[in-house]
Amino acid sequence: MYGSSNPDILTHSPSPGKKSVVLTFDDGPSRALPRILDALQDADVQVVFFWQSRLLHPSRPWKRVLAEGHQIGSHSVKHNNLAALPYAKQHDDIKNSVEKIRLVTGGNVKYFRPPFGQFNDDTLKAAKALNMVPVMWRVASMDWELQKSPEKVISTVIDNLEDGAVILLHELQHTADLLPELIQAIRDQGYGFSLLPNF
Repeated sequence: MYGSSNPDILTHSPSPGKKSVVLTFDDGPSRALPRILDALQDADVQVVFFWQSRLLHPSRPWKRVLAEGHQIGSHSVKHNNLAALPYAKQHDDIKNSVEKIRLVTGGNVKYFRPPFGQFNDDTLKAAKALNMVPVMWRVASMDWELQKSPEKVISTVIDNLEDGAVILLHELQHTADLLPELIQAIRDQGYGFSLLPNF
């Protein structure tokens, strides 16, 4: 579980009137994306993708992502630890990432997730200067560490569910494999799915 008292960092999404959570996927667009989209389409679930702009080639299925109602946010240019960089370089990284996503997709980019979840005051200052909303998470699925124990990914999420929680996942093949079961397990706990607020 992650918690932040900083009002500039989003870890929850306002409830749409019923219990719900927000699924987010980092580190794409990856080769696992089409299978993730298939699972989401089958389950009628919309999510938020935080993409590294260096991976966003025009041939990636970004049109499908937007057409099926998902949101796209920035996850930097190439996943450098921004907190280790001076303000100007952090600002430029976020700015360049957002501009690339906008150039390719033509869509607005409002949300930003710092790589490794690492940030400092300069990161927040840069995001604010660029009119971006930093998004962390409330529940980390640990899917990047549990490749050989996918059932633990599901139990980690289910054991920590709470209304409005932002859930951290990654665009990995084994996460794509377990996604239908994870979605059903969340629904079995009485939760629906929502997106981040549109500003």
